[in-house]
Amino acid sequence: MKLSMTLEAPKLTLHARTAADLMTENPVSIEHDATVREALALFTGKGFSTAPVIDDAGRPIGVLSSSDILVHDQEKTDYVASGVAMEPVETKAGERLRYGFHVENVDRTLVRDLMTPAVFAVSPDTPVTTVIAEMLQLRVHHLFVIDASGTLVGIISSLDFLRNLRA
Repeated sequence: MKLSMTLEAPKLTLHARTAADLMTENPVSIEHDATVREALALFTGKGFSTAPVIDDAGRPIGVLSSSDILVHDQEKTDYVASGVAMEPVETKAGERLRYGFHVENVDRTLVRDLMTPAVFAVSPDTPVTTVIAEMLQLRVHHLFVIDASGTLVGIISSLDFLRNLRA
Protein backbone atom coordinates (compact mmCIF):
# COMPACT_ATOMS: atom_id res chain seq x y z
CA MET A 1 0.00 0.00 0.00
CA LYS A 2 1.36 3.36 -1.02
CA LEU A 3 0.73 6.51 1.02
CA SER A 4 0.63 9.82 -0.72
CA MET A 5 1.45 12.97 1.22
CA THR A 6 0.79 16.45 -0.01
CA LEU A 7 2.78 19.26 1.53
CA GLU A 8 1.30 22.68 1.38
CA ALA A 9 3.54 25.69 1.10
CA PRO A 10 3.00 28.13 3.94
CA LYS A 11 0.94 31.17 3.09
CA LEU A 12 3.03 34.31 2.92
CA THR A 13 1.86 37.67 4.15
CA LEU A 14 3.35 41.03 3.31
CA HIS A 15 4.21 42.79 6.56
CA ALA A 16 4.02 46.37 5.36
CA ARG A 17 1.15 48.81 5.13
CA THR A 18 2.80 51.85 3.59
CA ALA A 19 5.71 52.80 1.36
CA ALA A 20 7.62 53.85 4.52
CA ASP A 21 7.32 50.28 5.85
CA LEU A 22 8.86 48.88 2.65
CA MET A 23 11.45 51.44 1.66
CA THR A 24 15.18 51.41 2.18
CA GLU A 25 15.85 54.69 3.95
CA ASN A 26 18.57 57.13 2.97
CA PRO A 27 19.32 55.45 -0.36
CA VAL A 28 22.67 55.92 -2.01
CA SER A 29 22.24 58.37 -4.85
CA ILE A 30 24.46 60.14 -7.30
CA GLU A 31 24.56 63.86 -7.97
CA HIS A 32 23.58 65.10 -11.41
CA ASP A 33 26.95 66.80 -11.94
CA ALA A 34 29.04 63.72 -11.09
CA THR A 35 31.11 62.26 -13.91
CA VAL A 36 30.48 58.91 -15.54
CA ARG A 37 33.74 57.70 -14.00
CA GLU A 38 32.43 58.59 -10.52
CA ALA A 39 29.16 56.78 -11.23
CA LEU A 40 31.06 53.73 -12.41
CA ALA A 41 33.14 53.75 -9.21
CA LEU A 42 29.92 53.91 -7.16
CA PHE A 43 28.32 51.04 -9.06
CA THR A 44 31.35 48.76 -8.91
CA GLY A 45 32.23 49.68 -5.33
CA LYS A 46 28.71 49.10 -3.97
CA GLY A 47 27.60 46.39 -6.38
CA PHE A 48 24.72 48.52 -7.67
CA SER A 49 23.12 48.41 -11.09
CA THR A 50 20.88 51.47 -10.66
CA ALA A 51 20.97 54.70 -8.67
CA PRO A 52 18.70 57.70 -8.34
CA VAL A 53 20.15 60.93 -9.70
CA ILE A 54 19.56 63.96 -7.48
CA ASP A 55 19.87 67.71 -7.94
CA ASP A 56 21.67 70.10 -5.60
CA ALA A 57 18.66 70.18 -3.25
CA GLY A 58 18.49 66.37 -2.94
CA ARG A 59 15.43 66.00 -5.17
CA PRO A 60 15.41 63.06 -7.61
CA ILE A 61 15.58 64.16 -11.24
CA GLY A 62 16.26 60.83 -12.94
CA VAL A 63 17.80 57.40 -12.72
CA LEU A 64 21.12 56.04 -13.99
CA SER A 65 21.69 52.37 -14.74
CA SER A 66 24.79 50.35 -15.44
CA SER A 67 23.34 49.71 -18.91
CA ASP A 68 23.35 53.47 -19.55
CA ILE A 69 27.05 53.54 -18.69
CA LEU A 70 27.90 50.47 -20.77
CA VAL A 71 26.17 51.85 -23.86
CA HIS A 72 27.89 55.20 -23.38
CA ASP A 73 31.29 53.58 -22.88
CA GLN A 74 30.86 51.46 -26.00
CA GLU A 75 30.07 54.55 -28.03
CA LYS A 76 32.50 57.02 -26.46
CA THR A 77 35.83 55.38 -25.59
CA ASP A 78 38.41 57.52 -27.32
CA TYR A 79 42.14 56.91 -27.53
CA VAL A 80 44.62 59.68 -28.22
CA ALA A 81 46.45 57.50 -30.73
CA SER A 82 44.97 54.49 -32.44
CA GLY A 83 46.55 51.16 -31.62
CA VAL A 84 49.30 50.50 -29.13
CA ALA A 85 52.32 52.78 -28.89
CA MET A 86 55.35 51.06 -30.46
CA GLU A 87 57.78 53.55 -28.96
CA PRO A 88 57.76 55.74 -25.86
CA VAL A 89 55.06 58.42 -25.86
CA GLU A 90 55.25 61.75 -24.10
CA THR A 91 52.06 63.20 -22.61
CA LYS A 92 51.13 66.89 -22.67
CA ALA A 93 52.32 67.04 -19.06
CA GLY A 94 55.76 65.79 -20.12
CA GLU A 95 55.36 62.29 -18.68
CA ARG A 96 57.02 59.56 -20.76
CA LEU A 97 55.08 56.34 -21.16
CA ARG A 98 56.76 53.07 -22.07
CA TYR A 99 56.04 50.89 -25.08
CA GLY A 100 52.64 49.15 -25.04
CA PHE A 101 50.62 51.79 -23.18
CA HIS A 102 47.27 53.06 -24.41
CA VAL A 103 46.65 56.73 -23.84
CA GLU A 104 42.95 57.39 -23.28
CA ASN A 105 41.15 60.71 -23.27
CA VAL A 106 39.36 61.09 -19.93
CA ASP A 107 35.60 60.99 -20.33
CA ARG A 108 34.16 64.15 -18.80
CA THR A 109 30.53 63.26 -19.54
CA LEU A 110 28.21 64.07 -16.65
CA VAL A 111 25.60 61.77 -15.15
CA ARG A 112 22.79 64.18 -16.12
CA ASP A 113 23.73 63.64 -19.78
CA LEU A 114 23.20 59.86 -19.53
CA MET A 115 20.41 59.44 -16.99
CA THR A 116 16.84 58.62 -17.83
CA PRO A 117 15.03 61.81 -16.83
CA ALA A 118 11.99 60.04 -15.42
CA VAL A 119 11.07 60.02 -11.75
CA PHE A 120 8.51 57.54 -10.52
CA ALA A 121 7.84 58.38 -6.91
CA VAL A 122 5.40 57.92 -4.05
CA SER A 123 5.11 59.52 -0.64
CA PRO A 124 6.01 57.61 2.56
CA ASP A 125 2.33 57.23 3.50
CA THR A 126 1.29 55.68 0.17
CA PRO A 127 -0.54 52.37 0.81
CA VAL A 128 1.32 49.22 -0.22
CA THR A 129 -1.49 48.25 -2.60
CA THR A 130 -0.94 51.52 -4.47
CA VAL A 131 2.83 50.96 -4.53
CA ILE A 132 2.31 47.52 -6.06
CA ALA A 133 -0.18 48.85 -8.61
CA GLU A 134 2.21 51.68 -9.60
CA MET A 135 5.18 49.36 -10.08
CA LEU A 136 3.12 46.94 -12.16
CA GLN A 137 1.49 49.66 -14.25
CA LEU A 138 4.81 51.45 -14.88
CA ARG A 139 6.70 48.16 -15.33
CA VAL A 140 9.54 49.33 -13.08
CA HIS A 141 11.66 47.57 -10.47
CA HIS A 142 12.21 50.66 -8.31
CA LEU A 143 10.10 53.50 -6.97
CA PHE A 144 11.51 56.55 -5.23
CA VAL A 145 9.98 57.70 -1.98
CA ILE A 146 9.95 61.48 -1.58
CA ASP A 147 8.83 63.72 1.26
CA ALA A 148 6.48 66.72 0.98
CA SER A 149 9.35 68.96 -0.23
CA GLY A 150 10.27 66.50 -2.98
CA THR A 151 13.48 65.31 -1.28
CA LEU A 152 14.48 61.69 -1.76
CA VAL A 153 14.01 59.83 1.54
CA GLY A 154 13.86 56.22 0.38
CA ILE A 155 13.67 53.76 -2.45
CA ILE A 156 11.54 50.67 -2.92
CA SER A 157 12.80 47.78 -5.02
CA SER A 158 11.21 44.47 -5.91
CA LEU A 159 13.49 42.86 -3.34
CA ASP A 160 11.98 45.00 -0.58
CA PHE A 161 8.72 43.11 -1.05
CA LEU A 162 10.48 39.77 -0.66
CA ARG A 163 12.24 41.01 2.50
CA ASN A 164 8.87 41.83 4.04
CA LEU A 165 7.14 38.50 3.35
CA ARG A 166 6.49 36.33 6.41
CA ALA A 167 4.98 32.89 6.81
